[in-house]
Amino acid sequence: MTLYHAIVFLPLIGAIVSGILSIKQHHVPAEIISVFCVCSSFLLSCFAFYFIAISHNVLTLEIARWINSADFVANWSLRFDTLTAVMLIVVTSVSSCVHIYSIGYMHHDKARARFMSYLSLFTFAMLMLVTADNLLQLFFGWEGVGVASYLLIGFWYHKPSAHKAAMKAFIVNRVGDFGFALGIFVIFYLFDSIQFDDIFENAFKYADVSILFLGIEMPVLEVASILLFIGAMGKSAQLGLHTWLPDAMEGPTPVSALIHAATMVTAGVFLVCRMSPVIEYSPIALDIITIVGASTAIFAATIGMTQFDIKRVIAYSTCSQLGYMFFAAGVSAYPAAMFHLTTHAFFKALLFLGAGSVIHALSDEQDLRKMGGIWQKIPLTYSLMWIGSLALAGFPFFSGYYSKDMILEAAWASNSFTGIIAFWLGCIAALLTAYYSWRLLILAFHGKPRCSTEVFKHVHESPPIMILPLIPLALGAIFAGWFGYQLFVGYDMAYFWGDSLFILSEHRAMAEAHNVPEWVKRLPVALAAIGVISATFAYLIFPSIPSIVISIAKPIHTLFSNKWFFDELYDILFVRSFVRFGKILWIRGDRGTIDALGPDGVSKLVLTSSNRLSKLQSGYVYHYAFAMMIGVVILLSWYFSGFGS
Repeated sequence: MTLYHAIVFLPLIGAIVSGILSIKQHHVPAEIISVFCVCSSFLLSCFAFYFIAISHNVLTLEIARWINSADFVANWSLRFDTLTAVMLIVVTSVSSCVHIYSIGYMHHDKARARFMSYLSLFTFAMLMLVTADNLLQLFFGWEGVGVASYLLIGFWYHKPSAHKAAMKAFIVNRVGDFGFALGIFVIFYLFDSIQFDDIFENAFKYADVSILFLGIEMPVLEVASILLFIGAMGKSAQLGLHTWLPDAMEGPTPVSALIHAATMVTAGVFLVCRMSPVIEYSPIALDIITIVGASTAIFAATIGMTQFDIKRVIAYSTCSQLGYMFFAAGVSAYPAAMFHLTTHAFFKALLFLGAGSVIHALSDEQDLRKMGGIWQKIPLTYSLMWIGSLALAGFPFFSGYYSKDMILEAAWASNSFTGIIAFWLGCIAALLTAYYSWRLLILAFHGKPRCSTEVFKHVHESPPIMILPLIPLALGAIFAGWFGYQLFVGYDMAYFWGDSLFILSEHRAMAEAHNVPEWVKRLPVALAAIGVISATFAYLIFPSIPSIVISIAKPIHTLFSNKWFFDELYDILFVRSFVRFGKILWIRGDRGTIDALGPDGVSKLVLTSSNRLSKLQSGYVYHYAFAMMIGVVILLSWYFSGFGS
């Protein structure tokens, strides 16, 4: 097994061994093995990053022949280029921190060995996704993270809300995955291959080819790109297919950090960037990606301002930040999208795990209205949450400042109608992001304690096993932007990314992003400062302001706090109608037709016939003699009629 094989398969080994150990409830060995495997994968990923991304030793390793049917061949191969190397670092680093953190957070859980197995399985599926060399293997990893997320979100299956949230995540993602599958079919129909190299080398040949799709003649690459983006929308919780994301908070906090920081939800961004050689020839698809991403950024930010569950606030923040990544990709600023994906992984994992530390300190309390006044009791967690919030808000010299501002500058530099819309919506979202980030900090840590006296007495700092993993994430939240700026989006980006990202020469957003007016660079920082000041006044200095604003703008607050009524709308349009349709099929189809004519009907016929025949068994000899006489008459009649000869 080479270094590159080990990166991918060590987490799988950890998952299998931990799963076996969970049968006998051997928790400590399972924790040690799973952590060792994932951390080893991270260390090897660091070496791979140097050899692949820095030294440009791009390679593809074939593991086995997967499918060989007539002319169709699909190999199980591992593709290592710069895009893969970046994702390896992101996935394995965050996963390692989450694994270590879980030892402390899940200490009292009776099934923590199984939990560690699920975490490692999730990591393996994500690594399979980002190292895929063809669309089929990518789809395998794509569905693998879907299954693993279902297991993790519903880990506490004794809670009805947890298994409902797991089902919701699974079903909503299947909607997007259906579009993804159709996109793969279109790609295969067009290129007669699902290998990335074959697709990327020949994409330009089909830029002007059209097909009839849903009765409309459309460019074939537009159809393929839009269908692939629908798959990305589901996995990355974009507007319309976002409803599963906040409900996924029912899983343990380490799950929230792993799914919502660097892994599952960023798979959609990775897919769009990986397929850039196809999407670049699809201007309509690019405009759709830009508008959907910008709409998601502002939409999720409005909801985040009104939520009181500490994890849900951070979840909607994730949804909003994913919107930034997508509209960056929509204006062909793929390096900026990947840069923000990387920096976001560190500070968002830090915020989620920090929130878990707060929940742990407050005896599993998640409601911000029942917190407050605890910053002196948990100073380490408080400081780390400040670092994560500063990075999220995009304050200078923190990682989010470098990546988010680059996205906004690229959107402005695109000089397109959709790019300008995305810029302004992104600026407003930056204001709201800073506002709800400081709202969370103030409500959670400042003011008078709103929890019970008994709970407040027992507020304490989390154990070292939970605090230590936050340190490298905090370092990433501070330094990742500064360290990666020149490589990811600076003047070295063409050399760094090589052929792993493709941008047409006429798409100048990234090239011109460094030359935007000074006010474009300063505006997001100024808006973030306004957001912080506004939240400080509203929740710390004059805490009566929010109730006054709510009373004045009650309809708008109701809209935001009820998440724009998407769940209610989907319940009316889809859930109830499908339940009614299912009942009709069950009562009239299953019971009324299949069962009535099948097993129930046959058993009823046998029972009725048996009951009637049983009446002949009267016990009187003359009845039996009479029946025998009838039988003889029938036999003789049959014989003499000629049928018996």
